[in-house]
Formats: sequence, C-alpha cells, structure tokens
Amino acid sequence: METKPQGVSATDTEAAVGTRERVVRAASRLLQRQGYEGTGIKLIAREAGATLGSVYHFFPGGKEELAVAAIQHGDQEFADTLRTGLDSSDDPAVAVENCARLLATALRESDWTDGCPVTATALETLGRTPRIQEACYAALRNWQEVLSAKFRDCGFGEKESEDLACTVLASLEGAEVTSQVFRSEQPLLTAGRHMAQLIGSRA
Repeated sequence: METKPQGVSATDTEAAVGTRERVVRAASRLLQRQGYEGTGIKLIAREAGATLGSVYHFFPGGKEELAVAAIQHGDQEFADTLRTGLDSSDDPAVAVENCARLLATALRESDWTDGCPVTATALETLGRTPRIQEACYAALRNWQEVLSAKFRDCGFGEKESEDLACTVLASLEGAEVTSQVFRSEQPLLTAGRHMAQLIGSRA
C-alpha cells in the first residue's frame, strides 16, 4: 500500500503535480514561439500562474532543465498529432496527407504562432547546450520512428520505411515553417498532396 509523506495531503500532492504541468506546458509554448534565448524563467512563471520559487523547486537546474522537460512535452504532443493523422486511414498516402492537414489547421488556429515545438530552440542552442540538443534530437528521431512504423505496418520494407519517414518529416518541418512565414495553410497542404503522390507511387 502506497504511503504519503507525513503532513502532505492528497490535495497538496495533486496541486503540486498540476503546478509542474502548468510550468512545463507554459515553457513549451513559449519556447515554440520565442525560442530559448527569448524565454526567461520569470516569463514562464508568469505565463504558468506560478511563483518563481515553485519553478525552481521543480527545476533546480534552472532554465536548461526546464527547457529539456518542455521539449519532451512538445515531443509527445507532436507525436500524438502525427499518430492521429496516421491512424485516420489504412492507406499511408492518405494518412500522411491527413497529417499535413491537421498541422495546417492547428497552425492557422494558433494564428500562425505554434509551429514545430523544437525548431526554434534546436537552432538557437546548436553546439552550445548538449542536454537541450539531445532532447531535440530525441524528439526528431521519435517523430521519424512514428512515421516509419506506419510505413512498415503498410508493407514497406525497413530501409524504404526509414527513407520515406525521413523525407516526410523533413517536408512537414519545412512546409510548416513556410506556412508560418506566409501565414497560409497552402504550403503544408501542397506538401501533403505531393508526399501522398510520392508514397502512392512507391506502394
């Protein structure tokens, strides 16, 4: 039977978990929009409705430790979006085009601010903060594996699945940035349509 530390109620525990989650979500959103250098601990605390002390309580390593947690959160969110699109059809070409549509819709609904959750931070910290770079690398590899698994399930060989996953991920990433700059869904929708044609031709 699980025991709780003396003097800590279940409500206190739930509140603590809720605060940490709010801080991580706020950090993920701000890093996505402003990058690592443009996002300070005080701003994250204010955005999360948390005290500065509580942020350092959960992340004694400061901004770098929090950034890693935020990137891991963004990793899972983006992977879930990919899975939603990929699970929408047994046809991998249709499924990938649906992924592009989902990303385009989410980007438009965020007023073109919430693109890839790791791009800005990854480019800003390149070669300077190994822990953050490792988290960004793990996120990109995870997304590529989500795509590769779909292609394997649809009958593609191991090598071809990896190649297609790399191509699709690179296309989605590039199209998402272009859609943000153009403030238009069209680059993502166009990329999705052409990726579907490529996948269909290889099926």
